[in-house]
Amino acid sequence: MATDAPPPPNGEPDRRADLPSTEEFIEVQGSAEFAELRRSYRSFAFPLTVAFITWYLLYVLLSNYAGDFMGTRLFGNINVALVLGLAQFLTTFLIAWWYSRHAAAKLDPKAEAIKDRMEGRA
Repeated sequence: MATDAPPPPNGEPDRRADLPSTEEFIEVQGSAEFAELRRSYRSFAFPLTVAFITWYLLYVLLSNYAGDFMGTRLFGNINVALVLGLAQFLTTFLIAWWYSRHAAAKLDPKAEAIKDRMEGRA
């Protein structure tokens, strides 16, 4: 199984020579800077993932075992189940929006600094 990229077309420089080595990747993976990037990601993603899964399972359990509650009409033909179901979509989009802000503010600058250092620009 070949894993090498084909050679560059005539006239273009070979960019594979500019790539960091495996040893350099391993060194960066063990660095405090990379550990901070991972910690920053995990401290955001893991709690939100647990919270959302809990919220989703609560909705499923209420749908299965609390039919009377979920069928409670709030106004017109709108009941609790519909409102909570739509809230699932709303929370999905809110979490995605919140994560994109978090990534842009905290993760991307750290990742860019690591990338620049590995590519020899820093």
